[in-house]
Amino acid sequence: MALNLKESRQQNTTAGQLSNTNIVFTSLCAGAIAGALAKTTIAPLDRTKINFQISATRAYSTRKALKFLIKTLKTEGFFALWRGNSATMARIVPYAAIQFTAHEQWKRILAVDPTGKSPGKQFLAGSLAGVTSQALTYPLDFARARMAVTHKNDYSTLRHVFLKIYKTEGLLTFYRGILPTIMGVIPYAGVSFFTYETLKRWYKEHVDSSLKTNPFTSLGFGAIAGMLGQTSSYPLDIVRRRMQTDMMKKYTNISG
Repeated sequence: MALNLKESRQQNTTAGQLSNTNIVFTSLCAGAIAGALAKTTIAPLDRTKINFQISATRAYSTRKALKFLIKTLKTEGFFALWRGNSATMARIVPYAAIQFTAHEQWKRILAVDPTGKSPGKQFLAGSLAGVTSQALTYPLDFARARMAVTHKNDYSTLRHVFLKIYKTEGLLTFYRGILPTIMGVIPYAGVSFFTYETLKRWYKEHVDSSLKTNPFTSLGFGAIAGMLGQTSSYPLDIVRRRMQTDMMKKYTNISG
């Protein structure tokens, strides 16, 4: 969804020859809207994923995932499936907006060839966009992870998360796990943007050269790009989640 909105914005840019200021503005808006819609849609599954990632004893299975969702519904209520989503929105809106905008600007700075003749630069532009957005919004990602794995009595609101962690664990705690996060976002963002742009270019060259790509085709390209990006960085994603949710300080560094 996020990459689809990005493509729509790119098509409008091509047709209307927007200035760089307008490109920044439209990228910010497209990224923010796409990120908010996508993350809200998958919030229950995202919370389930995090709970399995931080468990050292529970191996994931579809049956256990469904059991977790049902148990949450029975014990905490329907809206508990979206627990932590307010923190997600507070983080994903600026994150996605910055990432989309940074990607366009990094492509401009690196002089990425739109015909695909500079795949290394294309990958680098995506990776740098991911690093830029992640570095600027990491404390919000940290707070979201804590809310996802705790009861509402522990952290009732996003403000409560920040105040309680600051008082009990210190300011630097908000950056615990940032190293594996940055290491993970390099292949994730690089592969995602590179795959999407490559598939879109191949489609226009061999299937349909019209300016506007079918939305379902774009959705498929986005799904493939996201799957490959997530797969390439998943081990580091587990490391960062365990460090973020570790209140006993068992994981003090990436090797711990």
